[in-house]
Amino acid sequence: MLLCSNEPVTQAIVLVGGKGTRLGKLAENIPKPLMPIDGGSVFLDELLFNIARHGFKDIILLAGHMREQVIARYQGAHIQGSEISVLSEEVPAGTAGALTLAAARLAPTFLLANGDTLFDINLRRLDQILAHTPNSLAVLALRRMPDAGRYGEVKLQNGRITSFCEKKRDAGSGLINAGIGLFNRDILSYISSLPCSMETSVYPLLAASGKMIGEEFDGYFIDMGLPETLAQARQELPLRRKRPALFLDRDGVLNHDRGYTHRIEDLRWIDGAIETIRRANEIGALTIVVTNQAGVAKGHYGLDDVKQFHAAMRSQLASAGAHLDAIYLCPEHPEAALKQFQHENPPNRKPNPGMILQALTEWPIDIGCSALIGDRQSDLEAARRAGIPGFLFEGGNLLDLASPLLAWMAESSNRGGYLKSIRSRGGVAT
Repeated sequence: MLLCSNEPVTQAIVLVGGKGTRLGKLAENIPKPLMPIDGGSVFLDELLFNIARHGFKDIILLAGHMREQVIARYQGAHIQGSEISVLSEEVPAGTAGALTLAAARLAPTFLLANGDTLFDINLRRLDQILAHTPNSLAVLALRRMPDAGRYGEVKLQNGRITSFCEKKRDAGSGLINAGIGLFNRDILSYISSLPCSMETSVYPLLAASGKMIGEEFDGYFIDMGLPETLAQARQELPLRRKRPALFLDRDGVLNHDRGYTHRIEDLRWIDGAIETIRRANEIGALTIVVTNQAGVAKGHYGLDDVKQFHAAMRSQLASAGAHLDAIYLCPEHPEAALKQFQHENPPNRKPNPGMILQALTEWPIDIGCSALIGDRQSDLEAARRAGIPGFLFEGGNLLDLASPLLAWMAESSNRGGYLKSIRSRGGVAT
């Protein structure tokens, strides 16, 4: 399958300037997003990891209250290949006013997230929705809650947001703003004076003009702005940290193998490959490619060619609402023509398990419910040596093989068991 693509959105803006008034004494000396969760982890770490793993490489934190702590922890930091920078306001300007701080750096389209909520969804679906909905400046992720009045209900008509309701008791079930969305930088024209709030000023204007899409998702949601929900976050987030991982060989599993495939124009997706990746994204699994690239060692093409090919894969996936968390490649080969890639028995070259083992050290993987799909016995042997099951893809539609495997992952993971316990007590995770 040949797929066209748009450039994926790579910038994320995170609002971290709130005072945390509802947390009372808990937030006297700590910015709300920096509330400890466990060990050395704070709430914002969890949110930033989830944003970074979706491929948002430029993450800007907009800080205000106790900004020095935010700067000290995050300025210049790197999370899963994403670079973090901090901009700080001297005078409180509201959530929309804070966005004007980044005006000179804003990309044409960017992710915008509240720093005190976490919504565990496939963020790349937002790319797909906004790109395919004309005359829209924003798409906001929505969550259905049993008591929407606690947050303020969001009203939808034909996929567009029509209004944001005030908070009220006993409102019943409804959709709420889950604190994350994708925006066009033209929303800056809706900020007329400072201070200015996104929630009470900009969003209603966007809704009134018909420029704001709303999309309902069913992911795990937590707003840690109250003492009781902070306690809930401290209990639940550590249990959710490890994820199942779907390891995938590349040539012959994701794309058609033309023999030393490396040219972007030769990228043809295997039937069901993109949907397999998207399904893995939607159950919260990590999707990780592990690929031998002997063509580099033999001089048929260079590492830059491989990087460009992988960038094209990521771009096309983003256009389809999917993403890869990581790609590991091995260019070494016993018969390498290029000296720098000569190795008698490369530890990363399948059937050796080096790439999988490296991923296990670099990502929070629940190994007990992870697996690999490959099209050669060497792929399966690498999986066996790494301690995970391997499944042989022999052609056809990849989703036919992957569907029961993904169902097993979702059911067997610690996250799956945790989710069942949440459902049984009427919680908000799914």
